[in-house]
Amino acid sequence: MPGVEWEGMFFEAKEQGKMISRRNFVKTSVLGSAAALASRSPLFGSTATGGDGKPAFRFGANYTPRKRWWFCWLDWDQRAIEDDLSGVASLGLDHIRIQVLWPLFQPGITTVSDRCLANLHSLLDAADHAGLDVEITVLDGWMSGLSYLPAWVMPVAIPEKEENWNIFTSRRVIEAEKLLFKKIAETVGTHKRFMGFDIGNELGVLMSINNPATPQQADAWATEILAYCEEIAPGKFHVNGADDSHWFADFGFTRRNLATVGSATVMHSYIFFTGVLERYKYNDPASLHLADYMIELGAAFQTDPHRKVWVEEIGVADGWMPEEYKPEFMEQTVRNIAATGKAWGITWWDTHDLDPAIKDFNTLEYSLGLLDVNNKPKPLGKKFAALAAELRRHPQEVLPRPTALVIPDAGLQTKSWPADWKFATPYMKLIDQGKTPQIVVESRAKDEAYLRSRGITELVGI
Repeated sequence: MPGVEWEGMFFEAKEQGKMISRRNFVKTSVLGSAAALASRSPLFGSTATGGDGKPAFRFGANYTPRKRWWFCWLDWDQRAIEDDLSGVASLGLDHIRIQVLWPLFQPGITTVSDRCLANLHSLLDAADHAGLDVEITVLDGWMSGLSYLPAWVMPVAIPEKEENWNIFTSRRVIEAEKLLFKKIAETVGTHKRFMGFDIGNELGVLMSINNPATPQQADAWATEILAYCEEIAPGKFHVNGADDSHWFADFGFTRRNLATVGSATVMHSYIFFTGVLERYKYNDPASLHLADYMIELGAAFQTDPHRKVWVEEIGVADGWMPEEYKPEFMEQTVRNIAATGKAWGITWWDTHDLDPAIKDFNTLEYSLGLLDVNNKPKPLGKKFAALAAELRRHPQEVLPRPTALVIPDAGLQTKSWPADWKFATPYMKLIDQGKTPQIVVESRAKDEAYLRSRGITELVGI
């Protein structure tokens, strides 16, 4: 929507009773459509503990380079990266999530860029100097409103062969994807700051655009790729960075697969894209409890009682709420997440405001940072730093949750958007009643041992 200001789009959509999906921002790129932490030792996994002796609740951010965004993989400036990560470390954070631009790293089906791999290793070296662990998101794919698919996966690449070049179902493409993971693992797999692989950023968006996959196909692909990640980088933190659509629709990756495959269950929790702001005000309980609702939803589908949920993306853009309320929104949301006792940690979107000299991203992308374009903490960054310091010293009290909402194992709409609130609305009604509910799927609602293990004594239907 070139030339249309974000705020105008937002309020116009509100008036029409609609929300704008991230899919409405799709464009195809020219590439193919506090001081630093006192301890410099890696904090991955359970090696770090909080004030109560339990594994530390993790605080991190999705890294956005100030210089050249992720196009910097081709025009590397190690000093700029080091400066950025020093700014992140000054907030007292312990990890970052980074993005690999797929067409830059793998310009050909059997070609992986040595330069990009070397730059990736240099980034992890800079992260080590700053005391930050690094999760590497690989098949991007899709990010920040733009599609970054390599030219060789496009359906028109070799039309005379009439081959299926779908990134989720084509065996040739899947083997090429594995090559990229293998090359990255060979480069940084033993680096002490390498946390693990996120197999791709919000890949469900690509399913809704130009790479359709049934739930069975999507699950099979994710299971295979995550198993391969474990094979080439055993014991690391491998996840599927799926967007919210799979939690608000029976679409793409199933909730069962997302909650049982990989090292953690991932949530991307935005009050805009999930449709919260269509239904509630920015400071209503539903807005402040979206993330913990999604955590409880993920936990309902998990079979491992010790598995954690990672709030891998959460943030707030200009136009969603008054600027002065953002720190309050952050604080209440973070405390609600921590109070579930089910979260591995929070990774805010994102580290830095986007340089306005880099054009053609949607307006909302430019002001999401914890730090500004000069690497200085913004009020939101200072609040996040304070919360991280406090909750490491004095972990948030985990609230008892004797009431559970019972939901069907399936039964949401099959369209990826708009979000189906069939499960979320009754949950928010319980929040309004002063309850702190869990969620149970119908198939386990009569398992008394299971309910006791979760401290559930009251079941409420939808």
